[in-house]
Amino acid sequence: MRSFVFILLLIPTFAFSQSQRQPDAAQIKLKLKKLNVLTSVLYMAAHPDDENTRIITYLANDYLATTGYLSLTRGDGGQNLIGSEIRDQLGLIRTQELLAARRIDGGQQFFTRANDFGFSKSADETFRIWNKDEVLSDVITIFRQYQPDVIITRFPPDERAGHGHHTASAILAQEAFDLAASKDIYPDQVKQFGTWQPKRLYTNTGRWWNTSINENTPGIVTLHVGEYSNLLGQSYTEIAAISRSQHKSQGFGSSGTRGDQQEYLEYMKGAKAEKNILEGINTTWSRVKGSDKIQPLVTKAIADFDEEKPYNTIPALLQIRKEILKLEPGIWKTRKLAETEQLLADCSGLFIDVTTDKFYVAPGQRVTASIEFVNRSPIEISVNKIQSGDIGIDSALSLPLKNNAAATQITYKRSVQKSEPYSSPYWLTEKHGVGLFTVTDKSLIGKPENDPAIHISFTIMLAGEQLTVTRPLRYKWTDPAKGEQARPFEIVPPVLVKLTNNVIIFNDASPREVTVLVTSASDGRITGALHLDIPQGWKTQPERITFDLKERGEEQVKTFQVFPSSQEETSTIKAVASIDGEGSFDRSMQTISYDHIPTQTLLSKAEAKVVRMDLKKEGSTIGYIRGAGDEIPAALRYMGYTVIEMKNEDVNAATLKQMDAVVLGVRALNTNTRIGYSMPALLDYVNNGGTLVVQYNTNGDLVTKNFSPYPLEISRDRVTEEDAAVRILKADHPAVTTPNKITVKDFDGWVQERGLYFPNKWDAHFEPVLSMNDKGETSKDGSVLVAKYGNGYYIYTSISFFRELPEGVAGAYKLFANLVSLRGTKPVVSPQVNKKRKSRQG
Repeated sequence: MRSFVFILLLIPTFAFSQSQRQPDAAQIKLKLKKLNVLTSVLYMAAHPDDENTRIITYLANDYLATTGYLSLTRGDGGQNLIGSEIRDQLGLIRTQELLAARRIDGGQQFFTRANDFGFSKSADETFRIWNKDEVLSDVITIFRQYQPDVIITRFPPDERAGHGHHTASAILAQEAFDLAASKDIYPDQVKQFGTWQPKRLYTNTGRWWNTSINENTPGIVTLHVGEYSNLLGQSYTEIAAISRSQHKSQGFGSSGTRGDQQEYLEYMKGAKAEKNILEGINTTWSRVKGSDKIQPLVTKAIADFDEEKPYNTIPALLQIRKEILKLEPGIWKTRKLAETEQLLADCSGLFIDVTTDKFYVAPGQRVTASIEFVNRSPIEISVNKIQSGDIGIDSALSLPLKNNAAATQITYKRSVQKSEPYSSPYWLTEKHGVGLFTVTDKSLIGKPENDPAIHISFTIMLAGEQLTVTRPLRYKWTDPAKGEQARPFEIVPPVLVKLTNNVIIFNDASPREVTVLVTSASDGRITGALHLDIPQGWKTQPERITFDLKERGEEQVKTFQVFPSSQEETSTIKAVASIDGEGSFDRSMQTISYDHIPTQTLLSKAEAKVVRMDLKKEGSTIGYIRGAGDEIPAALRYMGYTVIEMKNEDVNAATLKQMDAVVLGVRALNTNTRIGYSMPALLDYVNNGGTLVVQYNTNGDLVTKNFSPYPLEISRDRVTEEDAAVRILKADHPAVTTPNKITVKDFDGWVQERGLYFPNKWDAHFEPVLSMNDKGETSKDGSVLVAKYGNGYYIYTSISFFRELPEGVAGAYKLFANLVSLRGTKPVVSPQVNKKRKSRQG
């Protein structure tokens, strides 16, 4: 009897919230065919959504190549169309969207440590901020680990790529193509992975920079990605559209295309191909020494496959597995061993699920693990051992699993090991810089996400062979509307603390109440004390507050009086809970939940920005109309405003009359499909003396063109340097004088950028207030445009307030307070204005 390891995939090819499902016969046959193809392709670009899902789908499902996507960043610097999460939290969402896409198109996913710091206008700037050598090291690591035969880049290595990150991704691909083969480059990597030389590197030439390209263009290799798969019942472009549509935070829903479609690949490095991107590459088992018997065995297994009885393929798979075990160590032994083991699981219909009744516990706390077994085949299967070092299970047993018998269930109640790490994304565990995440464990580089918190392994006998199956612990429940749901099981600190506000503004030297929510994540009673770490020159009363939590999930709110310093400053305070004999804990738990991705848990520091400034404002009530999602309403409340978040049906004269100002959320003109119908009422509101602040929008997908009382054109101009010089064009304009005096000092300490999608043409009624530009570029004067319309003010601003206000940037608060504080006069509506207003359409 031979013993070997049989590892089921930890992330199945369906949404994590659904119940486990076995692949159907068509999917099993596709995997069998893939078992006889030994080649790999790595697609490479800069961000989530840069990848061409048509090519990935085609290569993975038609060529049956092992296909991966290397995204240098996690998309942290982008905008979010489905919620208010930005930066690290957005990167977490977009990571999971990529994984959701790969589960559909059949690819694998990789990342470097590079942080998406926002739009970059050159590769030189990108490399300076990222630290080029570090990111290049990561790319070479992934090349050496993954060992791709072919590299395909999404972008060219020059300015045609349109973004510094894009250009940088192509440059890094070309450099790593050569350097990965050198034993003198990163020798520590060489000791671990060896060297690797890909066969060729091509660019997925885009039509936007090469409009005349076609399959007859010299040096071009064409992929006919629109082919139809009879086995899967869809064209590859239809599958690719479903994959692409997982990028929901970017608004990249895609409709599938049918019929012949082409993608073009342009030669860059290595061996040229004439017709086929895999020309000259041995894609058979003959590329592996000692594998002579495997190819015919797989071919026969494919030919003999019975769609009605896939379990009949198990003897052949066991024979294939035996031959693979004889091979010398190497990437193809590892890959094909895993594929064969997965096929054994698929063909046997073996169902093993491990669930628990709570989705988080603290180290040392007890957890209930409920295990369900079902054998859905006539193959003899029995369970001989159950083990988990994570929760201390080591049980020998003899449990036969009869064909489709009622589910066998076993329950363990065990304590999580005290040494288990917390379940927070590994790249966010430590503080990171602007350009690079901090990853102390180098073995994690390239991985898309953490491994599951708890594993349980099962030693089973299948058709006389001993196998080890490993499954993750999950939390599962039944939703009345959605049915069976699941989410990852997490390990968290014994007590969680959270400041109830992310930004706290001190308008003068008076103290403010600061509240902290403390929550037990432990069974049984927890007592301790809470304190605030505060900046030098600040103080709290009291210095410590005790808490007594009697059960898991119990919450208590504690309130401190915080006295600021006399100086204007932006700093940070942190909440810390101390438990006798346990230590100090300063983490809050943020949950990110959307239907298209698994629920994510982020254990971030329990911190808040504190802003000591002399902020003045006028008015008391602001109406806010949501766009793509941002935290501006919270920031307005921090300023002391009452914020009424208005739905489309609320936009009428009676409601608007109650508002001192109305603000449109970021990209409201792109995402609010009914905003066109609201604009006439909003412009009437301005005409009658109101103030309307319209935040940035993109120029490509405006819901309505009638969003301004006077002509205004949005461009793609932006100022990406957060420290770019700012010039005040009209020093006496109320937007920079009332109620707060704005100076160039107020633009210190900004993050990521100044602004984006500035208007570049506007009517003479608009007054530009500020001017700014990136180094070496012309002045951009459209960041804040103010127009008097009738008796009120219409303001269009592309300044990135949605980034600055959540970061506690004092100058941004002062400027935004001035914009919403602009006041009109009593209404005297001229016939001409009235006529123009009535002629407007949504």
